[in-house]
Amino acid sequence: MVDKAPAQNAPDDLKYTPWLNPDLKPMVQIKVVSKNFGDVCAVDGVSLDVYPGELFTILGASGSGKTTLLRMLAGFERPTAGSIMIDGVDMTRVPPYQRPVNMMFQSYALFPHMTVAGNVAYGLKKAGIDKREIEIRTSEILEMVEMGQLAKRKPDALSGGERQRVALARALVKRPKLLLLDEPLAALDRKLREHTQFELMNLQEELGITFMVVTHDQEEAMTLSTRIAVMNKGRVEQVGTPGEVYEYPRNRFIADFVGKINMMQAEVVAVEAGLVTLYCKELGTELCVRVENDPAPEPGATRWVAVRPEKIFISKERPHEDGMTVLNATVDDLGYFGNLSLYRVELANGKILQVSGQNRVRTSRKIVEWDDDVFISWDIHSVILLDA
Repeated sequence: MVDKAPAQNAPDDLKYTPWLNPDLKPMVQIKVVSKNFGDVCAVDGVSLDVYPGELFTILGASGSGKTTLLRMLAGFERPTAGSIMIDGVDMTRVPPYQRPVNMMFQSYALFPHMTVAGNVAYGLKKAGIDKREIEIRTSEILEMVEMGQLAKRKPDALSGGERQRVALARALVKRPKLLLLDEPLAALDRKLREHTQFELMNLQEELGITFMVVTHDQEEAMTLSTRIAVMNKGRVEQVGTPGEVYEYPRNRFIADFVGKINMMQAEVVAVEAGLVTLYCKELGTELCVRVENDPAPEPGATRWVAVRPEKIFISKERPHEDGMTVLNATVDDLGYFGNLSLYRVELANGKILQVSGQNRVRTSRKIVEWDDDVFISWDIHSVILLDA
């Protein structure tokens, strides 16, 4: 079970989220839900509240339990323990076809013998909706996903992105209270996936339907979500906004799983007025960390400190700003990605750190090259303090 406490060291302005107010009741309440398959525990005591109008993402690696949790919400799997409430009604034992939920599968599962319009209208026909109403609603949703002009085509005549829109239209046309999306953009190429992310966000905002998305793609989760639940080995490790999860990870797993990061072990030397000083043997220097809200560790305690690559500056000249940690290093390797470069730099003791920087100057030549002697630096606010 995971509480709603803010992430470690999160400042006060990140503790308030607009949808979490006393008058707003959750659309989805997952209460201490577990799911066992024989001796394997796929989901282990998960509790989550998802609020109306959220685009809530469950993020995790393969085998973390995220898809099993989604299938229990849809009714395709029954919890071993716990309960699931949707819009105030207990749905734990309710079959899928009686839930106010629709699900968009990763494979899209379109009927190849039906037209686009036929695929979208299928669920309405099965529900016994009036023929004229079916035509109106099908036409409206196809226009909304910009597929109206392709209504008479069949799926094999569509691109991957077009099939994705048809599947989304079919899931939305029944106007569910909750839409579940299982890896919805996995089949698209990178550029189309990035474009579709924004389309999905705009569509969700326009319709006001609560979306729950399952994905292993961190960038996708960061882009789409109002909040993210990160799963690991069947449990939820942290729930928060994208900014909270990335900038204020609750533990070492979150820090390491979400994005790139440098982590080092250090010993607490002194604590004064919320400022923690640690000695890091791996870096050969002292580091300072500001602890704003949580109890500070005692001197002598061992902790992990972490710095994101983009928070580290790299230059050939020594920086002179006050309060900066500055280290000598040599460029061991680098990767050029157009908009940014990623460096692997080696300290004098052999420790490797990752540093990334935006390529702001238009030039075909690299400003920092392999084997260059450089200075790397970061300020006090860039250091994350984690438990040992």
